Amino acid sequence: MQWFILFVAGLFEVIWAIGLKYTRGFTRPLPSLMVLGALCLSFLLLSWSMKTLPAGTAYAIWSGIGAVGAALVGMSLLGEAVTAGRIISLCLLIAGIAGLKYFTP
Repeated sequence: MQWFILFVAGLFEVIWAIGLKYTRGFTRPLPSLMVLGALCLSFLLLSWSMKTLPAGTAYAIWSGIGAVGAALVGMSLLGEAVTAGRIISLCLLIAGIAGLKYFTP
């Protein structure tokens, strides 16, 4: 269950990371509130997962999910460049995340 909570925390990290673009420096109230809500949920879920998961592993996986997710959303929905180098780099990040999960007791 803790791994699922960590995964959901990572999804909320993607939401707030992408949402920052729409706050325009926190000058737009509704996007800003949505980002702050997603940020709070992300941290809350991350902290819950750390009750039983190792802190370093949980944090690395959480930030990896956020990084990969934000990059994928940027490429698929925001028109960011899709290059072989970026795809290979994302695959390496995913491999690292999977490795951390697999090798954590």
